[in-house]
Amino acid sequence: PSGGKMSLYLTLSLSLGPAVCMTNCPTLIVMVGLPARGKTYISKKLTRYLNWIGVPTKEFNVGQYRRECLKIYKNFEFFRPDNEEGLKIRRQCALSALNDVRQYLCMEGGQVAVFDATNTTRERRDTITRFAEQNGFKVFFVESVCEDPDVIAENIVQVKLGSPDYIDCNTEEAVADFMKRIKCYENSYQPLDEGLDRELSYIKIMDVGRRYLVNRVLDHIQSRIVYYLMNIHITPRSIYLCRHGESDLNVRGRIGGDSGLTSRGKEYAKSLGHFIQEQNIKDLKVWTSQMKRTIQTAEALAVPYEQWKALNEIDAGVCEEMMYEEIQEHFPLEFALRDQDKYRYRYPKGESYEDLVQRLEPVIMELERQENVLVICHQAVMRCLLAYFLDKSAEELPYLKCPLHTVLKLTPVAYGCKVESIFLNVEAVNTHRDKPENVDISRPTEEALLTVPAHQ
Repeated sequence: PSGGKMSLYLTLSLSLGPAVCMTNCPTLIVMVGLPARGKTYISKKLTRYLNWIGVPTKEFNVGQYRRECLKIYKNFEFFRPDNEEGLKIRRQCALSALNDVRQYLCMEGGQVAVFDATNTTRERRDTITRFAEQNGFKVFFVESVCEDPDVIAENIVQVKLGSPDYIDCNTEEAVADFMKRIKCYENSYQPLDEGLDRELSYIKIMDVGRRYLVNRVLDHIQSRIVYYLMNIHITPRSIYLCRHGESDLNVRGRIGGDSGLTSRGKEYAKSLGHFIQEQNIKDLKVWTSQMKRTIQTAEALAVPYEQWKALNEIDAGVCEEMMYEEIQEHFPLEFALRDQDKYRYRYPKGESYEDLVQRLEPVIMELERQENVLVICHQAVMRCLLAYFLDKSAEELPYLKCPLHTVLKLTPVAYGCKVESIFLNVEAVNTHRDKPENVDISRPTEEALLTVPAHQ
């Protein structure tokens, strides 16, 4: 390799010595593909999913490093293969990103890093592979190949025009410049090859998931990545999340159980039916748990629905059907421990939010496969589903507000999710409980119950 490229390799290989890769060593996911092929979309979704299932993951977008290094983007000329200055800056940005990858995986407890760049040449991919071997990381390549001009054009309009690169451009100028930027990469692009790259671990996604090629999946995490990527799609749709109508136990301030709806709960179920009819949703699927209160809510819609055991409310074990006041009285230690770490705390003979996330993974996978779905579920379950779509941390998840008689409409947009909250004008008790300030085991009762809502 030329002097510049060799120095890149040498800098990357900062003499940590060849590292032996154990079964559980960190994974470096390397994106591959021309611009406007959905690499960043895949990177962000994959990062969100892995974090949600409890695998610490972070994405490293080389374009962001380039924007920080080069405050003002002029035009596509920066990306021309004969632009020495541009090549030097881009190489430096890739190097900075990889140094941060090493910091994250070696020093900060990260398990997976997603390296989001074009990585279109075999030489660049070899450099990254050597860097990974040097540091004891496994490498998994994710290549997105798309020749459909409509998909590419849609991606440019949806995503690239909102990029800081084109903040002062009109649409036509921006599209024309971006198409020229793609051309800068096309001549040197070397796709992953079944023969030449047979030793690499990779998934090649063709035409937004019409076809896949998977090669040498080496471990559990790689198989999870493949499973997830083969289930996502980009068809426009909306997901509606709501809880059941108000139940008898809600009114009595008792958690869990399997009670039926109150009169207000039944009124809400009717309102939900009218709301869904007005939305006029194409091929809507309706899912409930196997508990009375969600089934009774769905019955009022007068449409087919599917019951999922996985959607049942969190199991409160020995605390089922108790009031918070009673839990504090009988199990003050448990009540304090739950307030200290609500996500990981497991009720005696019951479940934790962490358990619930694992139980809900097949639901998320199926939601990713489907188009329009209404999920009628429970407070803890809705929090877990919402945390996935809104990229909330394990600390935030158990305190997300999911009030009764309110529908959340989630519409996936470019790199995230738009949320609309629709209250259906039927009053209900408030079952939300904030984290109290005092979570000490020896706290007085009144401080333990400070945030318990008044049950009507």
